[in-house]
Amino acid sequence: MDVGLDAYDSCTLCPRRCGVARSEGRPGACGATSALRVARAALHLWEEPPISGERGSGAIFFSGCPLHCAFCQNHEISQGRCGLEVSTSRLAQMMMELQGQGALNINLVTPLHYAPHVRDAVLMARGAGLSLPVVCNTSGYERAGLVDAMADVVDVWLTDFKYASPTLAGRLSGAPDYPEVAERALAAMLASLRQGGGTFVADDGAMRRGIIVRHLVLPGQVDDSLAVLERVWRLCGNEVGLSVMNQYTPNERCRAAGGPLARPLRDDEYETVLDHADALGFESLWWQQGGTVSESFVPAFDATGVRGPELVGVSGAQRL
Repeated sequence: MDVGLDAYDSCTLCPRRCGVARSEGRPGACGATSALRVARAALHLWEEPPISGERGSGAIFFSGCPLHCAFCQNHEISQGRCGLEVSTSRLAQMMMELQGQGALNINLVTPLHYAPHVRDAVLMARGAGLSLPVVCNTSGYERAGLVDAMADVVDVWLTDFKYASPTLAGRLSGAPDYPEVAERALAAMLASLRQGGGTFVADDGAMRRGIIVRHLVLPGQVDDSLAVLERVWRLCGNEVGLSVMNQYTPNERCRAAGGPLARPLRDDEYETVLDHADALGFESLWWQQGGTVSESFVPAFDATGVRGPELVGVSGAQRL
């Protein structure tokens, strides 16, 4: 699959394949043009322990998203215009700065609608001395071909698997194809992991190569959560880690709409899903304790770490 800058001329990077000429300044289904936009680059302590550790993950949050979930907690950047326009070389420099701050890894949050920039920036940063593993933090709604094309610059896949039901995926994310797309993407991630030698966790507990599948349990949707876990287990077994999250927080849109999504998740709903994960046999399993339902877990998208000098002295730097 083409991940050169000409991919923006008629964009089919994401599963929506909107065909928009993003290179001409038109926003695609993701809400983004070909101008790379970043909303935050800073140490982040709220990921799973193998990702954040005690030092923090070097998280870079990209603007825009192809999925548009009704309950999104990062809607300021996923569905808004939050963020600053930066060049590929500046993105590479952010990675180097985060490495200098002691980050455990470079955590690219919803990056693949900018795959041409991201790929070039990782290669540029590696050429300048980046030695940290690169984490692709994704909704799971990715084309398998793009996963294959990015596999050589991604060490850890931190991927959601949101829905098993096409009806639910269509209602909440406008993507009834989500379950099949996410399964194909996960299969591609698993193939790249096997080709790279399988999961590797360092002595300090940091994941340097691997896959963690995340699932956010939604209120009133326990049956779908159970089906998601079964789907992941059938495909991957214990070759992946599983993170079951209870941090659903009703946003203004969900509160106004009413129904189950207008309330937080109940403890009994969450425990039912955790029990099922345990019964299936997941060995690397992370869960969240009480108190995680809070908008304080959403960082300020205030352009922290985004402004700064360009990376110089590296061939191939592109200014857009």
